[in-house]
Amino acid sequence: MGRPLLNRRLAEFTTTIFAEMSALAQRTGAINLGQGFPDADGPAEVREAAVRALREGRGNQYPPGPGVPELRQAVAAHQRRRYGLEWNPDTEVLVTAGATEAIAAALLALVEPGDEVIALEPYYDSYAASIAMAGGTRVPVTLRPDASGGAPAYRLDPDELRAAVTDRTRLILLNSPHNPTGTVLDRAELAAVAELARERDLLVVTDEVYEHLVFDGEHVPIATLPGMRDRTVTISSGGKTFAFTGWKVGWVTAAPELLGAVRSAKQYLTFVSAGPFQYAIAEALALPDAYFADLRADLRAKRDLLADGLAGAGFTVYRPAGTYFVTTDIRPLGESDGFAFCRTLPERCGVVAVPNAVLYDHRAEGAPFVRFAFCKRTATLHEAIERLSGLRERL
Repeated sequence: MGRPLLNRRLAEFTTTIFAEMSALAQRTGAINLGQGFPDADGPAEVREAAVRALREGRGNQYPPGPGVPELRQAVAAHQRRRYGLEWNPDTEVLVTAGATEAIAAALLALVEPGDEVIALEPYYDSYAASIAMAGGTRVPVTLRPDASGGAPAYRLDPDELRAAVTDRTRLILLNSPHNPTGTVLDRAELAAVAELARERDLLVVTDEVYEHLVFDGEHVPIATLPGMRDRTVTISSGGKTFAFTGWKVGWVTAAPELLGAVRSAKQYLTFVSAGPFQYAIAEALALPDAYFADLRADLRAKRDLLADGLAGAGFTVYRPAGTYFVTTDIRPLGESDGFAFCRTLPERCGVVAVPNAVLYDHRAEGAPFVRFAFCKRTATLHEAIERLSGLRERL
């Protein structure tokens, strides 16, 4: 066969760095602080809700294409209660196989070949693959760390964003709270995005899966800003908030015309998924406010534990305002290649991390940065810190 089997749009996406690093952790027995999944299940009552749905036969066969009514109603109620956003559960809410499918469906639906999509780099790796599958051209706008060590560490430059927009720009793909940097876009930054979107008639697709994991500042959905409700596709999921990442229950909220476009693409991806888990996440979204407050407090403490441990081990640490992740700079350790560092770290000290450079188009920008996940048991984090504490001596 003279022609490559994999089409050229996906040639650069043969495997994900998260799969590679998780396989490395399994092979070496290292503590996996690379991939962002908890090492303990979420609330028992949510797990039991899924068991109850299974036993009662709810969702064991194909659920409705847009998602079970209970979950669509729960999503609408959640958005109203938290942010004052009103969504019709029948025409403005769509359930997906996690946020990753929602992102893919949105981009496949809304992007024509040749359209430009602006993404904030470093970006979650599925963004680049989804843009490529849609035939779009990704245009990165780089978030850079504050050299002064101020908090939050990474900020969006509105002038750089504005300069990236051309006549071919179709949409801006946002992620806040942002993976991997942990920055939370503030009202001024979001207002700048909204102004640009209105001025240039752009759509915004916003990934808000870490909406409940904000430790400093506040989460502001861009759909709440003037003129943005009808041009924004908002995406979230239950995996990160409720620590059931394997269930893959996500959702989209958008005005009817936008949602209809996304649904047209989504129905040919999975059609439906996770029937019994949809009922469980519907119950989870109605948990009392104390659950969400306790979740933030627990993860804030784990963030501080790991950030302090990494600083003590010699890394420069950019303390995140949200998410599951701490970004570090390895140059104080005498290293500058995050790929090489992460591939040898398990053998050196039994810990796995992820090189941020794979999440950049401008690889040199991300070369010295490495991401660690703190969504683990406290005992796991203490063990990882102990292993990392002697890293300088092993370099």
